[in-house]
Parts: sequence; structure tokens; C-alpha cells
Amino acid sequence: MTTPARRDAGATASADRDRVRRSARQIGLWTGVASAVVIAAGVGILVAVILATSRPQGDVGGRPGGGGPGGVGGGNPDHIVVDVDRVLPWVVVLGIVGVALLGLIAWFTARRAVAPLEVALQAQRDFVADASHELRTPLTALSSRVQILQRRLARGDDIGDALERLRSDTVAMDDILTELLLAAQADQGPSAGAASETAAPVQAAIDLVRPIAEGAGVLLRSETAPGIAVAVPAVTLTRLCTALLDNAVQHAPRGTAVTITVTAAGGTAALRVADHGPGVPPQERERIFTRFARGAETGRRRGFGLGLALVRDVATRYGGSVAIESTSEAGTTFLLRLPLALSPAA
Repeated sequence: MTTPARRDAGATASADRDRVRRSARQIGLWTGVASAVVIAAGVGILVAVILATSRPQGDVGGRPGGGGPGGVGGGNPDHIVVDVDRVLPWVVVLGIVGVALLGLIAWFTARRAVAPLEVALQAQRDFVADASHELRTPLTALSSRVQILQRRLARGDDIGDALERLRSDTVAMDDILTELLLAAQADQGPSAGAASETAAPVQAAIDLVRPIAEGAGVLLRSETAPGIAVAVPAVTLTRLCTALLDNAVQHAPRGTAVTITVTAAGGTAALRVADHGPGVPPQERERIFTRFARGAETGRRRGFGLGLALVRDVATRYGGSVAIESTSEAGTTFLLRLPLALSPAA
């Protein structure tokens, strides 16, 4: 039985093959036309040189006659004589120039031919890095839940709520992995008509990060205005909030709080995540949004500089943005802007 996932994978593979074949045809056609132009130009220049340096067979030193005894009847004006000494340098120069131009064409077409492979390899590396980062926080939360469960079992306490949270965390991981796989499909853009109210995804992100925050001695708070819906799927919004909260917790001192607030104004939702960390140096305020860029370590779980880059990539894909709204030695506030949904999500 063919599953929808297999059909999607087959359709993606077929689309990739069609794209490769189309690219190969275009490159072959371009190479053929460019080579034909170079060869035609070389032949045309050579013919022009031959015509310019040739003379009728009966001419001697540029004057008629002299072809036979006494200069009578010695030439055929329908035939021409080519001076090899004058034409040969042109043949050599045109040959060298032609080889150089054909080599340049080959280099250019080779670059165009491998460009799709370079893009595919970069997409593969990005997907592996993104998936590893996105699953890292839920796995850390799962590890913390298991430790709590073990302690409760040892004390003989009730473990029902801990098991329920474990189940919720596994569902969140499944949702994240599903979205990553969908986003990795060729030509996959934002989900058309996607909309979600912010309250549930924000709370889901808080629940996911809470075990990590508790281990770091950081309190999580939320201040979300009701009824705000954004044009982003719920699982995507949870990913964005999780990444921002996780980043804030990693830099928040023990005993402080990380606060997430959501407001709406001017057709966009403004989601702010504030911590009381040491702040971001001026030279790092843009670099931290690039892949594998890391700020100063806090002595906690080592990061790989992907979280904020993923937030920017996803926010931009859905027509939003993320930036540092304010930062100082008293803390940092990240501002994530997303377009409001046309109508509230059901």
C-alpha cells in the first residue's frame, strides 16, 4: 500500500529528475550555441583575412600579366593566390583565441552544471543541522522528565502527570519532525491560509522548555493578549517560541525570570522574549542571527549557533522578522514580528 508520505517522496524525486533534465538541456543548448558562435566568428575572420590578402592568379607584385613566357597567357583571373606567410599568423592567433574562448565556455557551463548539486548539498547540510537543533530541546526536556519520573518512582509518588507530559513532549517532537520534512521538500513554501491563535503555541513552548528552565533555576512567565491569531501554523509558532525561550534561558542568571509577551498592532503580532542576562555586545547583534554563530558561553548546555538563525529563516519565510529590540547589562529583549491572520484560527 502506498502511503501519502511515499507518494510525496515519489513526486519530489520525479520533480528533481525533471529539473535536472531541464537544466541539462538548457546547458547543452547554451554550450552548443556559444561554441557555434565562436567557431563561426573565427571562420568569418579567417575568410575575411584570406580575401584581403589574396590576389588573382595572373598578378605579379600586384600587376597583371607575367604568369607565362613574356607575360602572355600566364594567368587565370578566375583563380586567386593566397600568401601563406601572411595568412598563417592569423590562423595561429585565431586558433589560440578560439581554444581560449571554448575553454571559458566550458568553465562557465561546468559551473552552471554543478550549481544545482551545490544547492542540493547545502540544503542537505542545512536540514541535518536544523533537525538536530530542533530536536535537541525536546530531547533535553524528555531527559529531564525521565529524571523527575525516576525520582517520583523512587519515592513512591504519583507519576500520572509526569507520564502525560512525556507523551506531550513526544507528540511535540513528532510535529516538529513532520514540519521539518515538509519544509525540506522541493519548492515547499509557506502553508497557504495557515493561521493559529498564539496562546496555545506559546504555552506549548513554555511547557517544552520548562524542565530546562527549572534545571537552570530560571522562571518562565507569559503575558499573552487573548484572541491574537497569526498567519503561521501552530507547530511553526511553537518552534519559534521554543527557540527564543531556550536561547533566553541559556543566558539568564539563576534566580531570574524569562518573560514572553504577545501583543498586536498595525497588522502584525509582536512577540517579545525578555531575559535578565548580560546583554549582547554591539559587534554580535547581527552576527548571532547567522548560522553557527555563538556568543559567549554561559557554562550551561553548549549551543551551536542555530536557534536564532532558524528563527530568522522561518520568520522571513512567513513574511515576518526578528531582531534585538533592546539589550544592556540588565538584560535583552528579542522582538519577533509575524503577520496577523485574516481571520481568527478555529
